[in-house]
Amino acid sequence: MLQGMKAVRIDETDRKILSILQAQGRLANARIAEEVGLSPPTVLERIRKLEEKGIITGYTALVDAPRVGLKAVVFVAITLSLHRAESIEIFRRKILDMPEVLECHHTTGEDDFLLKVVVPDIANYEDFILHKLTRLEGIGKIKSAFVLSTLKREVRLPLPEIS
Repeated sequence: MLQGMKAVRIDETDRKILSILQAQGRLANARIAEEVGLSPPTVLERIRKLEEKGIITGYTALVDAPRVGLKAVVFVAITLSLHRAESIEIFRRKILDMPEVLECHHTTGEDDFLLKVVVPDIANYEDFILHKLTRLEGIGKIKSAFVLSTLKREVRLPLPEIS
């Protein structure tokens, strides 16, 4: 949740380190140090501080979904039938236990939540809808949009320049 989170100020060197790590997460610490003009121990300490502050939240390998058999990407708009705090919290907890759901966003507008779901195919999506999603209490409406192709998929954040 973003409520109550305030931005942490970073300097230009930290911004450069973050940019490098976002582009090449496996780059050796010594190479990062060379890129930013600091010693390896200093860079390591800066990275640890970025982790402690919650700016770096983890490390992961990016996997090509179709190559591992996950060929269907679906954006799912959910409208809840009940808009009570308890209903919303139950929905949030249940969604966290569904590995098919890569992203879940609480939104404004006509729909309450927007999900990004990945499954092997349409038959598996039907199974997901029938045996998982529609079994959640409080679901009022489900709208699905299947991705035909992806023109851009970026995970790197556009870090603002330091002024």
